[in-house]
Amino acid sequence: MSPSATTDHEANDLSPALGLPIPENAVKRLSKAGIDLEHYPTRPKKPDYLDQVYAIRSEYREHVDPGTRADPEKKALLSAATKVIHLTRHIGTELHGIQLAQLTDQQKDELGLLIAERSVVFFRDQDITPQQQKLLGEYFGTVEVHPQVPQVPGSPGVTVMWPDLFNKERGGTASFRQPGGASGWHSDLVHEAQPAGVTHLHNDTVPEHGGDTVWSSGYSAYDKLSPAFRSFLDGKSAIYRSAHAYIDRENPAAGPKFVEREHPLVRVHPATGWKSLWVNREMTVRIVGLDKPESDVILNYLYDVYERNIDIQVRFKWTPYASALWDNRITQHIASWDYEGSEARHGTRVTSLAEKPIFKASAPSRREALGLDTPRLGRTEKDALI
Repeated sequence: MSPSATTDHEANDLSPALGLPIPENAVKRLSKAGIDLEHYPTRPKKPDYLDQVYAIRSEYREHVDPGTRADPEKKALLSAATKVIHLTRHIGTELHGIQLAQLTDQQKDELGLLIAERSVVFFRDQDITPQQQKLLGEYFGTVEVHPQVPQVPGSPGVTVMWPDLFNKERGGTASFRQPGGASGWHSDLVHEAQPAGVTHLHNDTVPEHGGDTVWSSGYSAYDKLSPAFRSFLDGKSAIYRSAHAYIDRENPAAGPKFVEREHPLVRVHPATGWKSLWVNREMTVRIVGLDKPESDVILNYLYDVYERNIDIQVRFKWTPYASALWDNRITQHIASWDYEGSEARHGTRVTSLAEKPIFKASAPSRREALGLDTPRLGRTEKDALI
């Protein structure tokens, strides 16, 4: 497939979902993959009750992170790239000349480690079908089949990311002042017993202007805190909730309730062994053991650390057929709706669930592990870009 630059609403097919035209680039990609466009997208049956959602993936799953198997120098992956671009010092790397659908297992392990170190990795001009995207996701963990979102027909777990569809289903209420959707800082699926690890978003159709996505580093957010504040937060846990609410079968009159689970406020990544601050404004409810006013003050400050420090963020300008793979254990992200629906945006997403979050008091922060705060003879800026 030779990616074209088409970014408008013209298409040869209509989706049964409210009669929307499927963008031309999406039609080309999906048709080549043999996707049934007459039933695109499909939707799972939504659960109504809280206990139904708690029962989904309620059993423990062993997870071995691919990055733990990788060559620390990542020779197989990086030698295959025609160019390696570190977009900022702390977060974000772009690899050229690599096709994700053609990676060997060794390269997948090394990609897992690179994502764990750099938080998000980008690839442009990708020739990858939704089915291949799901296979890659299965390598990184258990692919999550979301009970609330549209899916690619025949590929449960491959979520359709189509803002025009989301907006039309909600009555066309998105606006410049209240864009909604992913236009708020968040991490994916924090309410799961074993939350999200790597997410892979592939966008076949993007606006010519705008529609960027921004990621912020949890490693660096933790390092922004004073040593005394880090010590205070280490070992504490918080309550994390789902994005969607459900009816409590035992007490339906109480109104909709969210799925809630308790996880460490600071977690350690299994591949790097580094500590990361793990909160987000959308879905972190409260710090366990603190009164609500105390918890609110602390959480609002921690949200600001993530959101307001531009030196720990990376902004990606999408192009047609680009992919981003990021680690939800160590990042937050936000999508810009500055194009205001004036052009089409369409893609597919696969999220791989990982381990139950852990905390280790002896684990270092990223800057401690890399010696970034300790002057070393002969050290160069490049040494920190691993």
